[in-house]
Amino acid sequence: MVKTSPSRKNLLPFPVIAAAAGGNIDAINAVLKHYEGYIAALSTRQLYDENGNPHLCANPELRRRLETKLIAKILTFKVA
Repeated sequence: MVKTSPSRKNLLPFPVIAAAAGGNIDAINAVLKHYEGYIAALSTRQLYDENGNPHLCANPELRRRLETKLIAKILTFKVA
């Protein structure tokens, strides 16, 4: 039995990457699902209320822009 390192367990399988680069909608959705936590973290901003109290808020417009950029890069990705 081959042990997998912890960093390799969270990788997307190559067939999913290749299918996403080929334009497969389900594979693109799998890639988006894989990165949704990272995108959510990037699109979270700290805002302050009228009393100066900080609140973390997700910016849906920024989230959509990041997802759109990821899809655009997936579709231009060259699989060797």
